[in-house]
Amino acid sequence: MRAISQQKKASSTSKAIFNMFVRRGIFFTFKVPLNLHKFKPSGMRKFYALSFALILLASCKNGTKPASAVEMSSTVLTKILGSFVGPFGENKITLLITKAEKGIVEGRSIVGGNDRPFSGTISEANGAYAITANEPGDDPNDGTFTFKIDPADPNALTGSWQPLDKSMTIKNYKLVRKDFQYRTDVGNFPEASQRELKPEEVEEMMKSDLEQMRNEIYARHGYCFKKKEMRSQFEDLDWYVPASTDIRSKLTEIEKKNITLIKRYEKYAEDYEDEFGR
Repeated sequence: MRAISQQKKASSTSKAIFNMFVRRGIFFTFKVPLNLHKFKPSGMRKFYALSFALILLASCKNGTKPASAVEMSSTVLTKILGSFVGPFGENKITLLITKAEKGIVEGRSIVGGNDRPFSGTISEANGAYAITANEPGDDPNDGTFTFKIDPADPNALTGSWQPLDKSMTIKNYKLVRKDFQYRTDVGNFPEASQRELKPEEVEEMMKSDLEQMRNEIYARHGYCFKKKEMRSQFEDLDWYVPASTDIRSKLTEIEKKNITLIKRYEKYAEDYEDEFGR
């Protein structure tokens, strides 16, 4: 009777365990010995212990990732958001990362008068974040960015850019974090963004100086110049960060008035220089 009681208790326990794993969607298969009715109580305990071990093994195989796998946390990924600036061939580039979560990365590349979106994947490789991001592909200057960011130093990235057009050159780059900041105290003519100019302040200026004054207003807002000669005037300046190809909505009322005034005198200066050969 004692053996029968133990057998019933073992059967009840095994059934409960089995039902628990069924509810969790874990299934397994194994062959039940045909001579199970001949098992002794001690043999039954060994059999159920073996069955339980097989269940645990099946649950491990059906699990997602082993406990040792490192998952990228949202808190850490926010550290790599922002803009990274540096040389890109003959130009200055800004890589702006706006999203980095759940294995997805999104952002923009601003360089050479172009502002292009990119999207791709982010993963961990050798202790660093490895990012591969593609530009849309509907522009002849589009390509694929591949770069890495070390979590221990999230203020720098290194990588390469592979153009879709195979006749173009692959570019390698090392960029540092530098967020755009609008400042009115930079440039040779900061007053153009600080206060409304008077006609007598600009009427005697040369056309090249007037153009410089006007373009500095745009540069303070992070305008990415399309003309190479304009880019060359600003891309070596520490305060200049290309951030957009359209800054019209960013201009202040003072700046708008000054731009109108400057353009008017640019025309006067051009006519005067043409007439007198200045």
